[in-house]
Amino acid sequence: ASSLIDYLLLHAQSNEWHVRVGDYSLELAQEKCAESKNSSAFQFDIMNEAQRVDEIAKADIVISMLPAKFHPVVAGICVDKGINMITASYVSDEMKALDKAAAEKDIIILNECGLDPGIDHMSAMKVIDHIRDAGHELTAFESFTGGLLAPSADDDNPWEYKFTWNPRNVVLAGQGIVKFIQEGNYKYIPYHKLFRRTEQVHIPGYGYFEGYANRDSLKYLDVYGLRGIKTIYRGTFRKPGFCRTWDIFVQLGATDDTYEMEGVKEMTHRQFINSFLSYNPYDTVELKLAHYMNLELDGPEMHRLKWSGVFDDEKVGLDSGTPAQILEHILKKKWTLKPDDKDMIVMWHKFEYLEDGKPREIHSTLVAVGDDMKNTAMSKTVGLPVGIAAKLILEGKIKSKGVKIPIERDVYTPILKELSEQGFELSEKQVK
Repeated sequence: ASSLIDYLLLHAQSNEWHVRVGDYSLELAQEKCAESKNSSAFQFDIMNEAQRVDEIAKADIVISMLPAKFHPVVAGICVDKGINMITASYVSDEMKALDKAAAEKDIIILNECGLDPGIDHMSAMKVIDHIRDAGHELTAFESFTGGLLAPSADDDNPWEYKFTWNPRNVVLAGQGIVKFIQEGNYKYIPYHKLFRRTEQVHIPGYGYFEGYANRDSLKYLDVYGLRGIKTIYRGTFRKPGFCRTWDIFVQLGATDDTYEMEGVKEMTHRQFINSFLSYNPYDTVELKLAHYMNLELDGPEMHRLKWSGVFDDEKVGLDSGTPAQILEHILKKKWTLKPDDKDMIVMWHKFEYLEDGKPREIHSTLVAVGDDMKNTAMSKTVGLPVGIAAKLILEGKIKSKGVKIPIERDVYTPILKELSEQGFELSEKQVK
């Protein structure tokens, strides 16, 4: 939320806005707006029904950066009070159900307006609409986005990765239904195979990336108007080698979030990994894992695991937890950004289409690098589109009503324009 709040405060005085920042931690809310006369902070508890109705009712527009499960709670009040609302999260079924009521109240509830989802929608629809306007037939669409470490950051990190988004979401990634279409064939990948079914993509100037399929790509057939397309695939980028090593955690059961483990309070990192391996009093944990997963003891996968600290005798530091929660806690010790770390966002689209029956291809690429551990590329690319959308709604420049995502021209055109002016521009290139 840091980049979002900074953007709103930057424009607050000239637009005569007053920005109210609510958080469960009053101190944290005060830190976010301490240097602005056009803002105020307040302690906010979403579970307090009377407070949430009262605070939301004071606003002209509400931006919810709460965990996604709370957005429908906020949206219900916004619809009742006739207040516009924006989130960066995926549209849930509960949100969709508010579409008609929101339209009748002449308000917009704009979702998926961050990075992924968000900028990916807007940049994709810009090219798709351009291809359609020219009378061409779109035959394939692939899209990948990844939040990674910038190349100069933490060179000794063999994963080339740290948490720049919700760590829990990273640990649980891929556990939903994975569906897509490839050359006219419906494809499904079960969770236990997901991180071994990857694609290699080369981004000029930045090297190779590997991508794994992201959730249900099929739902975008109707969202983007792509029924009949031969290929649609949305994925997540990581650096080469990440997925093969992460798959070890998946195969062990270390990403399971369905039960709580015993003896967590006294458990060490090493004991956590050992708990998923067969009993053998003579072999080391490393040897048992290498044998079980058919790994070389001095191979790159074992190197990444050792670097992440999973074989250390350090205590986990939790009183209780599921395997996924414990793994997250262990990884955060090494995967948390340091003050001098810089993150990097890489987004890449591929469009294939027919022009007078001849195959054509366009690649669209966005690479953004953060400034430091606070002003991250992730914070900017998630927060700025939300802030820009809020400004446009308050100025009356976005006319759409109901529950929406930013795929309509009156929404994506001005947002992409301002992002470009701030240095976040997707380069579009016709390729052979």
